[in-house]
Amino acid sequence: MKHAKIIHNNQTVWGVVDGDDIKLQSGERIPINTASFLAPVNNPSKIMATHLTFKSRCVEYKMKKIPDYPSYFLMPPSSISHHKATVARPKGAKFLNYEGEVVIVMGKRCSNVSVEEALDYVKGYTIANDFGVHDFRHADRGAMFRVKGMDGFCPLGPYLLDAKDVNPDDLMLRTFVNGEKVQEANIGEDLMFSFAYQIADIARFITLEPEDIILTGTPANSRPLELGDVVEVEVNAIGKLQNTIVELDRDPVNVGYQLEVTPATLHVALAMPEDEAEKRVKDYQ
Repeated sequence: MKHAKIIHNNQTVWGVVDGDDIKLQSGERIPINTASFLAPVNNPSKIMATHLTFKSRCVEYKMKKIPDYPSYFLMPPSSISHHKATVARPKGAKFLNYEGEVVIVMGKRCSNVSVEEALDYVKGYTIANDFGVHDFRHADRGAMFRVKGMDGFCPLGPYLLDAKDVNPDDLMLRTFVNGEKVQEANIGEDLMFSFAYQIADIARFITLEPEDIILTGTPANSRPLELGDVVEVEVNAIGKLQNTIVELDRDPVNVGYQLEVTPATLHVALAMPEDEAEKRVKDYQ
């Protein structure tokens, strides 16, 4: 079953997808094409995201060694957004990248569980576009705080699919920009660290609470976007998340690290080999 969280009559309500409608608990039916969506989660205490998890991305980076274990970073709750929301690129930024991802939503408190038990704690799955401004790669190193944590940079939705209704290994992830397919991966074939492994790894020392979410990584071919681009992330059985890129409507106060194109920017945003990025960075500044 697929669940949707929407605004109806100025109130937040949940419903289930029934054909072309969202059926509310009251029995009222809202056409999907007129619904005002919210992220299909309830105030997660933690938003966790996994760094490199797809083999195709490691190959694209021409990595000399594939990671033995996953690593993670955190994002603030204010980064959460929703289906059909705009995503605001700061003025002067050149490298706002898309990253289509499957999202785990926890259903029960989870602490120090085995890989074999981990999926028993999952409520369901949704979709994210893990946007990042790589002009800030120099600012927070692997923490990704400014790169990925800006307001609205983690849209989720449109639906939450019950965990019991899906085999994660059967999911196919695709991303489209202005209708053109730019990412595609079979989760069961391309993902190096399974959803269950990621949950068990995190929960060894960090208790996962109900509604906590884990962004499970993106496949090859994350690339920069332009203003006006429409980005869609599709996962079979879940749906298609859509967002449009706009320019941030304010000038940031002039404090702290500033936007800058560095070799790390080019390496990540364009999948450029690190030695080439070192040589070509001046071409982009």
